[in-house]
Amino acid sequence: MDTASGDERGTTERVLTLLGLLQRRRVWTGPELADRLGVTPRTVRRDVERLRALGYPVHAGQGVGGGYRLGAGKDLPPLLLDDEEAIATAVSLLAGAGGAVAGAGDAALRALAKLDRVLPTRLRQEVRALSGSVESFDGGRTPVDPEALMTLARACRDEVEVGFDYPSGNEAGRRRAEPHRLVASDRRWYLLAYDLDRDDWRNFRVDRMTGVSARTWRFRPRATPDAAAYVQESVASRVYPHRARFLVHAPADTVRAQIPASAAVVRERGSGSCEVLSGAGSLDFVLMHVVLLGHDFEVLDPPELRRRCRVLAERLLSAGAAISPEETAGEDHQRGTGVSPRR
Repeated sequence: MDTASGDERGTTERVLTLLGLLQRRRVWTGPELADRLGVTPRTVRRDVERLRALGYPVHAGQGVGGGYRLGAGKDLPPLLLDDEEAIATAVSLLAGAGGAVAGAGDAALRALAKLDRVLPTRLRQEVRALSGSVESFDGGRTPVDPEALMTLARACRDEVEVGFDYPSGNEAGRRRAEPHRLVASDRRWYLLAYDLDRDDWRNFRVDRMTGVSARTWRFRPRATPDAAAYVQESVASRVYPHRARFLVHAPADTVRAQIPASAAVVRERGSGSCEVLSGAGSLDFVLMHVVLLGHDFEVLDPPELRRRCRVLAERLLSAGAAISPEETAGEDHQRGTGVSPRR
């Protein structure tokens, strides 16, 4: 072995050991660290400078209560985890990716993909076993196989083809795809991928996939649509037999707070109005939900929905025509007190 290479490796291992010691306890004296590392206090000071050069804020204090301690910095440097800490972190990230931690799904999966890259093989079995005991009592997203989720995340990262069984109609067929992004909604995980057999972009529900596997064949990335927008529009409207567009006279943020992202796409159209795109099994169902938002609106598409509005309006007027004098008096009282019926 080259002597210089051996010395450099020894220094690197010693500096990593020093980092682990500083993460384990709040304060160490110089002699304590020197004794643990089997070096002189002068070498400890040099190794501390090496850590500082890598972005670790190591503070040194003088006097009786002095010593070395690892502080907080402006940026987050790499953490050094032992086996137990790595397992606990991976299981916690799996729980977050599965929806047990509100709003943490995307960030948890990204962090888990980074940890997976360096996680030793001997620890993966333990992570897999422990992840099966992690559940959420408040519902959250539809449960998915964590191994399938990680396989897809790795395939997206490494740009390799994936294969999986996926139901279509009453049968499940094998699909081949070039994975692009995993997208989390408030209820489910989706994979946006280029379907090689159908020669087009598709989104797939991860909880409906079985037999997920990654190939070694790498692909050249294609020009891709915006993943989140594509999946949201697919889930909210494209998969339904009937789709409709409305101009709603209310701010987009107000309407978004009223409609789940999986039920409609809301696009801003000026400061006081927005466009709502949604789908359902029947146009009456979509219309009913827009009416119940409580805002004035116009039908943009399809034309037949405008005609349906008139038919339903006449039916509602007819239903309210035979109103009793007592009910009329009640409405007049509500107007006088500033209370209006719920729209």
